[in-house]
Amino acid sequence: MDPVKRVEGRAIPFGQKNVDTDVIISAKWLKTVSREGLGAGAFESIREQEGNIFDDPEYAGASILIAGDNFGCGSSREHAAWALDDMGIKAVIAPSFSDIFAGNAFKNGLLAIALPQDAINRLMEVAKTDPVTIDMESMSVTSPFQDRFPFEMDAFRHQCLIEGLDEIDLTMAKADAIKRHEITSDSAQPWLKPAAA
Repeated sequence: MDPVKRVEGRAIPFGQKNVDTDVIISAKWLKTVSREGLGAGAFESIREQEGNIFDDPEYAGASILIAGDNFGCGSSREHAAWALDDMGIKAVIAPSFSDIFAGNAFKNGLLAIALPQDAINRLMEVAKTDPVTIDMESMSVTSPFQDRFPFEMDAFRHQCLIEGLDEIDLTMAKADAIKRHEITSDSAQPWLKPAAA
């Protein structure tokens, strides 16, 4: 996972509440185990509507999505985080997230930033014309108009995101301790060792 210290750029002022994972990526896209190409199916039901915000050239290349309360509710599907990433979204800012979506986002290096509704309202206005910046070191969201919205995040998740540590990296950091345990375990419990062929 790449370190995420700062996400900056245009934001899509989506704002819709209770967006479930089926809206983010519908079930027909779940037949793949590849992360590539899922961006084409992201928000497909919304993109079918003429004049939708996701296909507005004004927001082409946007790296931030501003959403409403309870973003990512519904079924557990890691494909939702994969689809957002594949469409170029590196962060979602909303008043709240479903726990499962927030967990999947974290594991995939996608920022899920929770801010109060008044901050969301202001960022929705800013996003119509100007960029938004998320700084993970100062843990704040800012605009070119001196807006500054601090956010909180679990300390462990924060460290993993800014250092780019996924579950494999965290496990490999304990490689010496794991090896010592294996040696001790083999000596103390030889019956657990596979039989020689």
